[in-house]
Amino acid sequence: MTLHLRKARSTDAGAVGAILSQFIDETPWMPRLYTRAEDLAHAGRMIANEWVTVAEDTQGVQGFVARDGCEIHSLYIATSAHRQGIGTCLLDREKAHCDVLYLWTFQNNPGAQSFYKAAGFTEIERTDGAGNDEGLPDIRLKWTRKGM
Repeated sequence: MTLHLRKARSTDAGAVGAILSQFIDETPWMPRLYTRAEDLAHAGRMIANEWVTVAEDTQGVQGFVARDGCEIHSLYIATSAHRQGIGTCLLDREKAHCDVLYLWTFQNNPGAQSFYKAAGFTEIERTDGAGNDEGLPDIRLKWTRKGM
């Protein structure tokens, strides 16, 4: 598989929104708060803000990461592309641009927690979820470049 990372274009909003919706639809504990059309609009806003990098191959967009400054807002991979190193490639690209990165993940998502721990992130906070839209308990993680 040849993977290409690039800044998202407005025409990628459909693929980015579909990947986000797929995660919500396939995750039993994740409430659907917004319609698929709203997911697509959210993807379009992140792209318009120039936060999004996509990973694509010959089949199209397989994943994306959205970063604003040193905060990663989203990192999602199409289900059919899991465990192929795409998430690591996207995360490594963001690490190359920042000395420190922060993100939130849900306590109900041990797979994400393991992924981020393996990528060098450490837990800095846990909450009951009162501060997020979903109302689900979450974990704040931080990555710091070695030597910083």
